[in-house]
Amino acid sequence: MTKTATGLRRIPSGVWVLGFVSMLMDISSEMVHSLLPLFMVSTLGASALMVGLIEGLAEATALIVKVFSGALSDYLGKRKGLAVFGYALGAVTKPLFALAPTLGIVLTARLLDRVGKGVRGAPRDALVADIAPPEIRGAAFGLRQSLDTVGAFLGPLLAVCLMLLWANDFRAVFWVAVIPGFLAVGLLMFGVREPARQGSEKRRNPIKKENLRRLGAAYWWVVGIGAIFTLARFSEAFLVLRAQQGGIPLALVPLVMVAMNLVYAASAYPFGKLSDRMSHRMLLSLGLLVLIAADLVLASSSGWMTVAIGVALWGIHMGMTQGLLATMVADTAPVDLRGTAYGFFNLVSGVSMLVASVVAGLLWDQLGASFTFYAGAGFSLLAFLGLIIKSR
Repeated sequence: MTKTATGLRRIPSGVWVLGFVSMLMDISSEMVHSLLPLFMVSTLGASALMVGLIEGLAEATALIVKVFSGALSDYLGKRKGLAVFGYALGAVTKPLFALAPTLGIVLTARLLDRVGKGVRGAPRDALVADIAPPEIRGAAFGLRQSLDTVGAFLGPLLAVCLMLLWANDFRAVFWVAVIPGFLAVGLLMFGVREPARQGSEKRRNPIKKENLRRLGAAYWWVVGIGAIFTLARFSEAFLVLRAQQGGIPLALVPLVMVAMNLVYAASAYPFGKLSDRMSHRMLLSLGLLVLIAADLVLASSSGWMTVAIGVALWGIHMGMTQGLLATMVADTAPVDLRGTAYGFFNLVSGVSMLVASVVAGLLWDQLGASFTFYAGAGFSLLAFLGLIIKSR
């Protein structure tokens, strides 16, 4: 038996189920999100700035809501109930995309959908950290991220097939996306058992000043690095728009997200396992170098081969860094404040995502697509230099 197979067998069943829940919800979400930029531009007449603003507001909302859901999960001493509510909210908003006649309805649906993501995100990550033994926590987060990302490439792939089958009928595809969303909610409700909390501690407000002081310098350093990463990596909607510039048929454009998430899924678990054995700072630095390369490639041309290479590098960067940052938060935060720690991490990242996406949209409209990706490379270089200075 290979070491990888042995390592996977050590990961608790609850982590596996949480991974499959994420996979189903990502199939649902990515069926919508891989088509949404094209739907907004081609059907509803949106500009790149408007796409960036809607995507930035949506992703920022998800990340900001996590601070409250994470703190609430610490206060209640329970994670699963909040996670179920968040997944259910994400599922019930999917029909709004199919019905949307205007950008205002799309924005409303996108924000509600991301509120659901925000509610479930921090409690789910804290639940993974609670279930997984510390010595394989990196592998556990990597596995959950890999399964999540399997959904993130199956969703766009299914969207492409249905767009070809139904002659570019966006709304029909959005209706199909409702099904895996509700399957995810059912699997979480009946497939995950939350571990009992140690002792019978009195409930207390985790956001009180004395508790926040327990989140030390090492934790806040991770928060700062995560914010810079988010500035460097704006919304993936711009990857879809870049692919469209290369003349790819409308129905096939979501394949760019299939390619990115396929690479992401394949690399997340190996890099998560690697993070248990090597310097986290070194792995973050390598991830930033890969992101710089991705931005420079995407800035150089909109040809389909160039876009494919840039998107693959983007996926490798995601696999190297996203599970790693989640692991670093768990490693630097007290056990009873993990939900709050994930919440504040995502609050800061949410503000960065909003700024990054709006700036990306402005650069795209005013100076062209290339400048958007050159700006991303510049932020990545600043983050890389910051890591080098910190290490010295």
